Amino acid sequence: MLIKHLKDFQKFIAGDDSLLRELLHPDKSDLEFRFSLAHAQVAPGKKTKPHILQTSEVYYILTGQGLMTINGESTPVEPNCVVYIPPNSVQYIENTCDTTLEFLCIVDPAWRESDEKILNS
Repeated sequence: MLIKHLKDFQKFIAGDDSLLRELLHPDKSDLEFRFSLAHAQVAPGKKTKPHILQTSEVYYILTGQGLMTINGESTPVEPNCVVYIPPNSVQYIENTCDTTLEFLCIVDPAWRESDEKILNS
């Protein structure tokens, strides 16, 4: 059984400029699964850098409000929204409120640096 708390995971700045905690990754566990799970934060008034993943990704919005952009199409997001991001899509999210935007990122198959391309914003 694996149970941990968010505070147990180290924060770092991801390539897209979000504040990230990697919660589950098959390369860093003896458990068997193929996805990766991360907790992301974007500060008020900030946005992530446009980027492309070769794999599919799902965001689940926990707190805050934002504007999700995928391949040039933008839609507001808020808590309890699920966003599917198809493989090879240009994506970024902007925090449009005065509190931290927090969301979970599920990448399947698991995120790999070689599968991500950060674009100039």
